[in-house]
Formats: sequence, C-alpha cells, structure tokens
Amino acid sequence: MADSTPSFVLKATYNSPTNEPFVVSNALAAPASAESTKDRTTYLGALRKATAEMQDQINKELTMRMEQDKAREAEGNGGVAAKKGIDEEKEEDNYGEEIVEED
Repeated sequence: MADSTPSFVLKATYNSPTNEPFVVSNALAAPASAESTKDRTTYLGALRKATAEMQDQINKELTMRMEQDKAREAEGNGGVAAKKGIDEEKEEDNYGEEIVEED
C-alpha cells in the first residue's frame, strides 16, 4: 500500500542561454499535525537541512558553470585576461564588492 503522507518539494531550477540547465530538488514530508509544536519544529529542522544541502549542490553547479564560462572566454579572447594582467583569483575574491584603489 502506498504511503499517503502529504509531502512538499523544495526545488530550484537554473536555466541559461550559454550553460546546461540543472534542477535541484528535495522532497519533505509534511508535518503530521500543524497543531503540534513538536511536529512543526521537526519539519522546520528538516526544511533547514534540505535548504543547506540544496545550497551546497547549487554552489557546486554554479562554480562549475563559472569555470566553463571562464574557459570559453579565454578561448574566445585568445587569453586576453591573462595578457591584460588581470588577477582572476583577486577578481573572484572581490566579486560584487566595490574596490577603491589608492594611488
């Protein structure tokens, strides 16, 4: 007999015109009782764990795609970044940060 326990699916989908898409999902059993604090706490703990696991998976996938983009860019530009003296590690460490350079 099939389990009739209701469940929820936590799902993230990535689509890009230049990279392979991916889907990450995690099924969670619904709390047995919305009235029970213990059941809700258990469900929220499982949700937090599933979210952290998904975040790790997503970060790995996006890092892989970022590396693919860098490789394509280097091939397409004939290594222009290296020729211009751009420090790729410094660029990645400071991604999204405003850098003020002093003279």
